[in-house]
Amino acid sequence: MNDLNKAVEVVNQFLEASMEPNPTLAATFMDDDVKITFTGRREMANAQQITEFNKSRYEWVKKSIKQTDAVQKEDHCIVYSIGFLYGKWKDGTPFNGNRYTDRFEVRQGKITKMDVLNDSAEWILTPEINRLVE
Repeated sequence: MNDLNKAVEVVNQFLEASMEPNPTLAATFMDDDVKITFTGRREMANAQQITEFNKSRYEWVKKSIKQTDAVQKEDHCIVYSIGFLYGKWKDGTPFNGNRYTDRFEVRQGKITKMDVLNDSAEWILTPEINRLVE
């Protein structure tokens, strides 16, 4: 398996563990010095903080992955996971169609950087947007 395929596999396994949620398993795919930045420049140190943040925002959340793109760089791979979030907000309201793009850097089989972008903040500010999405 080449580095690019391995990087995509690592990211997909991380995302599966994150959606369980199983932060202990998810952490095994991350470098100890991983840099994690969520929308709004929220910096996190590890998979456990990601799970805690998601618990503060959602009753539950999953990803419908529509596309994965990967690029080989000199000393690492960049992997993009693109799709939609679905789940329930903390008030129990279901949602679907919330766009996301996650960007990962993978070095030597471990995620060293993760950038998370999604529409959740906009949807929280303007709840009627959720009703417009089928």
